[in-house]
Amino acid sequence: MNETIKLSELLSISEPHQYKLHLACANQDGTHPLNEYVADKANWIGWNEWRGNKNDWTRPFIFSFIDFYPISNAYLFGGVFAVKERLPDRYVIEEVEEFSKWEGRLVCRFYRYQGLRGRAFHLEGLIDTFEVLQVLPERYDGERFCGYEWVNHPFSVLKPILQREKQDWKASLMAVKGVYLIVDSSNGRSYVGSAYGDSGIWSRLNTYIHTGHGWNDELVRTISEKGIDYALTNFKFSILEVFAFNTPDDIIIGRESHWKNVMLSRQYGYNRN
Repeated sequence: MNETIKLSELLSISEPHQYKLHLACANQDGTHPLNEYVADKANWIGWNEWRGNKNDWTRPFIFSFIDFYPISNAYLFGGVFAVKERLPDRYVIEEVEEFSKWEGRLVCRFYRYQGLRGRAFHLEGLIDTFEVLQVLPERYDGERFCGYEWVNHPFSVLKPILQREKQDWKASLMAVKGVYLIVDSSNGRSYVGSAYGDSGIWSRLNTYIHTGHGWNDELVRTISEKGIDYALTNFKFSILEVFAFNTPDDIIIGRESHWKNVMLSRQYGYNRN
């Protein structure tokens, strides 16, 4: 049995009372800091710079963690920042290089009990409750490709993967044609579509992530009314079947029609043909 390693044993913090602990989780709009971190580190820095009605960063340093949703009760180390100035609308911060080699690589176990609300806490009261789970070989850049049968991801998670053109995902999805499913988690309505021709699933998914609707009539109407953030918040993408590139298009279109019948997506979903 492996012995537990405390975070305080790995990182030397001689004066924890000089730090505020930042526990970053999804905000009220459903935007998740882990997706923001993967898309662009500047986005993540913005989460630390943000200042609301309260003065959260009252100490010289911010010790930041990001809710690491691929693992239950886990947080990804997001770096340490020195607070240089406290402006009315934001904080001026600077990354502390001493900790940069662990940023985006160190994953810790932390149980956030129900009463622990907000984002800013005294580090000295919680640092000894963090346990080291793993140190990633490289800075976290999004979920690894999970296999076609396990794809069932919100648009918000897929967006940074598409934006960064993560190679394991891109190579896998460019290599096949297929039939896919989009589910609106806010109402249960579904849309069945297919990727054929020379584009592969990657190109089709890319269109959905950038438009929110993929130019499908009923989805266009929905996104025109509610905005692309509605798709990022509510739509999930999964793959029903995959086909080799030499599969005739009419076979794929036939399977698409079959899945529309199975899912009743013409009667109760977003399909109109």
